[in-house]
Amino acid sequence: MGGVLASARLWDGELSVVHERFVHRFNREEPRQSALAYMRGLTAPLERKNGWTLAEEAGHAGPDRIHRLLNRIEWDADEVLGDVRDYVVEHLGDRNAILIIDDTGFLKKGTRSAGVQRQYSGTAGRTENSQIGVFLAYATRRGRTLIDRRLYLPMSWTGDRDRCRQAGTDDSVTFETKVAMAKAMVRRAIRDRIPFGWVTADAAYGYSKGWRFELEQADVFHVMATTRHDTVVTRWSIDHPVHDLPRQKWKRRSCGPGAHGPRVYDWARVEVRPWHREDRRHWVIARRSVRRPEEISYYVAYCPTETTLDELISVAGSRWAVEDCFQSAKQECGLDDYQVRRYPGWHRHMTLAMAAHACLTVLQARELDTEKAETDPPSSSPSAFPRSDA
Repeated sequence: MGGVLASARLWDGELSVVHERFVHRFNREEPRQSALAYMRGLTAPLERKNGWTLAEEAGHAGPDRIHRLLNRIEWDADEVLGDVRDYVVEHLGDRNAILIIDDTGFLKKGTRSAGVQRQYSGTAGRTENSQIGVFLAYATRRGRTLIDRRLYLPMSWTGDRDRCRQAGTDDSVTFETKVAMAKAMVRRAIRDRIPFGWVTADAAYGYSKGWRFELEQADVFHVMATTRHDTVVTRWSIDHPVHDLPRQKWKRRSCGPGAHGPRVYDWARVEVRPWHREDRRHWVIARRSVRRPEEISYYVAYCPTETTLDELISVAGSRWAVEDCFQSAKQECGLDDYQVRRYPGWHRHMTLAMAAHACLTVLQARELDTEKAETDPPSSSPSAFPRSDA
């Protein structure tokens, strides 16, 4: 019991620290306290997390204060999110960090929640009535968490301004593809000087030549999944350069731990675009299944000349970290426990849930640091570990 109480005190104390980062964004005491109570409720071991249960957990007589926080009181969720990102960078910031783009679905009933329609949800693995959120994860050796989010509005919504207004969506919010949202998030991370070394995403985003070119023009290193139908500047289809590679060119490597052990594949790379600048390289990378060699996935990479295949594999494999973020944020921090219908309310809930998840990630990183300090020899220190210059 003592361990549980100590853990609860750590949670509560760190939530208060995160809360102090953005408490000045609220003009009155009620929303300040409601925001902290909301995060505490999201991290509490409640079977259901809705307005009533969160209010009860906070000791409120009813859900009105929670509803006002999410729907009626004026506060800027993007400003709060900026404060949360500063907290993440202070505790986890790493110039070799990886930015990972992905989306996740939230199953919903009815037709009134902003952005809801029948659409493919990766969460459900099928087409369902759902909302889709595009997220940016920040992954380092010490932890990973979510640092940006946008609700996807299909054209069925943006083409009906009355419907948008009823859901609290400002007329300035127009249709954007998920790739456009991803671009905006990475641009924002660059603008806000978030330290990172790489960007990665699955083929739904990596297939965009325009985005890859934009990243290259900004000299942002990336490993982007794509499809065999993609083409490279040599005018080959993406699978042509690796189709006839000799056996010795394939290297069997793990790209990181999975649910059932190391994710081991055969990997190969072929250089493309030979007229690049001398200190940069472009690669097509192939990942082949060990058990089913006919199954090959592809990536396009832009990186420093000295980058090894193993380093590129590590970046490609880090993409699964965002799935871990979604899972832990939903299970531990109530990311998918919300009943808001309005567009601003969705972003407010996600921001506070992400703040709670950042808190969890920092606490876990400290715990790992403590364990490492207790087991390492006295001469060990963080500076003793090699760091990539990529």
